[in-house]
Amino acid sequence: MSISLTPAAADRVRTFLTRRGHGLGLRLGVKKTGCSGFAYVVNYADDLGADDIVFENQGVKVIVDRDSLGFIDGTEVDFVKQGLNEAFRFRNPNVKGECGCGESFTV
Repeated sequence: MSISLTPAAADRVRTFLTRRGHGLGLRLGVKKTGCSGFAYVVNYADDLGADDIVFENQGVKVIVDRDSLGFIDGTEVDFVKQGLNEAFRFRNPNVKGECGCGESFTV
């Protein structure tokens, strides 16, 4: 089981954690929503829960709750800038389909 970060994503997380002045790493999960079924939830982790699993990649901790891991195991997280837009992007090998707006996915 693994979650990985590209160098761009790792740099972005490190930059934001430094700006915040605190935090353990990146929290990644899923929630049931959208027209395809699931959406990614991304936040910064300030603590660990009993069901959290911690991955470390490029010096950055990625924290995933046990319930979400089955949906995102093997995912690579990237950070992309396109013009004025910037966002985390996910290469999830478990995805079977995505909605037209790109906000949700099916596994």
